[in-house]
Amino acid sequence: MARYHVYGIGNALVDMEYEVAPKDLEVLGIDQGVMTLVDEAKQLEIMLHLGSHHHARASGGSAANTVIGLSQLGGSAYYSCRVADDELGHFYMRDLLDGGVDTNHHTEKEQGHTGRCVVLVTPDGDRTMCTFLGVSGNLSANELVEDALCDADWFYTEGYLVTSPGARAASILAREIAEAAGVRTALSLSDPNMVAYFKDGLLEMIGPGMDLIFANEAEAMGMAGTTDLNDAVDYLKTVSREFAITRGAKGALVWDGKGLIEIAGNKVEVVDTVGAGDMFAGAFLYGISQGWDHQRAGDLASAASARLVTTLGPRIAREATQAVLKAFI
Repeated sequence: MARYHVYGIGNALVDMEYEVAPKDLEVLGIDQGVMTLVDEAKQLEIMLHLGSHHHARASGGSAANTVIGLSQLGGSAYYSCRVADDELGHFYMRDLLDGGVDTNHHTEKEQGHTGRCVVLVTPDGDRTMCTFLGVSGNLSANELVEDALCDADWFYTEGYLVTSPGARAASILAREIAEAAGVRTALSLSDPNMVAYFKDGLLEMIGPGMDLIFANEAEAMGMAGTTDLNDAVDYLKTVSREFAITRGAKGALVWDGKGLIEIAGNKVEVVDTVGAGDMFAGAFLYGISQGWDHQRAGDLASAASARLVTTLGPRIAREATQAVLKAFI
């Protein structure tokens, strides 16, 4: 039996979350609903503009949210990332370890700035992200811990790593190590902008084919170069043995390698969609790692992500996650 259900690699970002009006996005000249990479000066300009707004912070990054969600459900996880020897870096590591996730950064950290993600949440629950990667932009193969990777059931990576040559190379190397060790591979496409501007890089990360891909409708159709969801389904079959396409309130479509499974949505009052796809992936991977079929794993993932969007932030408390799980065991 493997020590970890999931070994993940991804950006280490401290989420700084603000509730804003659409007008704030207009004033700041920010595209709504996507992730945009910014330099530190631009991010500080945004934070200065929002100085009077209350904000909350949490350790984030797409893949980190996923492995913490899995850990909260009772799974075991390891996360490789890069943080600096600053206050945010120490906060990030404490939060990750408190979430039950092992990591490669128990001791030595480098000088510089830990990555930050300013998350702007509009009244409709939509999230817009402005990310300064900090030292996470230098994520490389040095952060890989091969022993932990080879002692996992699944390797999981995020599409956001495609923007950095070093991080992309690390993700590709990790996938190759996983494949050689018989560890199953999974990837989240992460964001429509990653697909729109870095499709070739994502295909490099996918390589000869993943075992499992997570995408929302926009990402799936963007990869397929279509506006037809059925065409996107057909395309994903060519690059992954299994996949899940999340559809917000409409639930999800899951391909288990043999047939397409419709996962029902859960009607809730949406407050904040930050981390919804990450939680879906974490809960789905938890279910699959427990030997559940894709229907049951998808239903758990849909319920967990629906619970998440009823509150602010990329995660909910372990007790809330466990309450969702109880309905499925």
